[in-house]
Parts: sequence; C-alpha cells; structure tokens
Amino acid sequence: MKIGLYFGSFNPIHIGHLVIANYMAEYSDLDQIWFVVTPHNPFKKKSSLLDNYQRLEMVYQATKDYPKLKASDIEFNLLQPNYTINTLTYLQEKYPDNEFALIMGEDNLKGFHKWKNYNIILENHHIYVYPRISENKVETQFDGHKKIHHIDAPIMQLSSTFIRKAIKAGKNVKPMLPKNVWEYLDEMNFYK
Repeated sequence: MKIGLYFGSFNPIHIGHLVIANYMAEYSDLDQIWFVVTPHNPFKKKSSLLDNYQRLEMVYQATKDYPKLKASDIEFNLLQPNYTINTLTYLQEKYPDNEFALIMGEDNLKGFHKWKNYNIILENHHIYVYPRISENKVETQFDGHKKIHHIDAPIMQLSSTFIRKAIKAGKNVKPMLPKNVWEYLDEMNFYK
C-alpha cells in the first residue's frame, strides 16, 4: 500500500486540510492519507498547541467517515522534538510492506533543503506537493526532480492560525471546520 503522510499540528484541523488530503487520495496514486499529528514541530512554539490527544481527537472526528483518510499518533511516542527522517525510518521498520510518501505545500518545499537529512528523505521517498499562493519561487534544485510530484489540488487559503484568532475574537468559523470538529471545539471551549 502507498501511504501519503500529511504532517501537521492540526491546531485545529479544518476543511482546507480535508480538501487537500481527499484530493491526494482520489487524484494521485496514493492509497491512503495519514494525518500525522505532530506533538512538537521544531519550527513552532509549543505553548500555542492544544494537548496532543485533543488535536488527535479532532483529526479522528474529521476523518472517521472517510475510509482513505486516517488519524495517526505515530509521533507521540518518538523522542521530541522529532524530525521527519526519524518518523519515516520508524514507519518503514514498523510497516515494511508499505511505501510511505510525504505530502507538503509548495511553501514547505522552498525550505525543504533545510530539513534534517532531506537528501536521504528524497532518496527513499516520493514527495507530493500541493499548490500554495506564495511570493517566492520554489528552490530550483528541486525543479523536475523525479521523486517530487506536483499535484494540481485546489488552493486553500485557510489556516489554523486564522481560525484560532477568529474564535478568540468571537467570530463564527463553523463553515470552516468539519461538523464534528466544530462541535468538539465548541463543547470544550477551545481557543476562546
């Protein structure tokens, strides 16, 4: 099975995440998309994150009705802060019959050369890139790379940061979130 790994803090998961993941599942050669909830991104401040299991619960609620989309807590038990290369190595050892690929936005591809062991990741894994509106062109070193696949997914200009700020300001963000996620957030009074 070919599995696309969609890493993120998903703080919270929103319809933009689902649209991109579902598009990858339906319009690429990936069989499943795993939403890998990251406990701590080395590039983000941890203090702004909800609890790991609360974010995992939101991802589970958002994906439970989609057979090709799965919530994953695989990084919860790995040493923190964790790096993608460590997760990929762990998954390949744990599931040797599966092939794992990365899903990332064009904006992340720009900084991919700064990732720990990015060259080893590229040697062993395919990368599926979805478009993002951004100011600078992607690094030319990755132009035409045989393991990097640009997927013409819909451009989603929605962010978890925007949603958190909107909730704090008392705005209605219900249409931007899967129904189950909105209900969970509202019930738990998150981000208020």
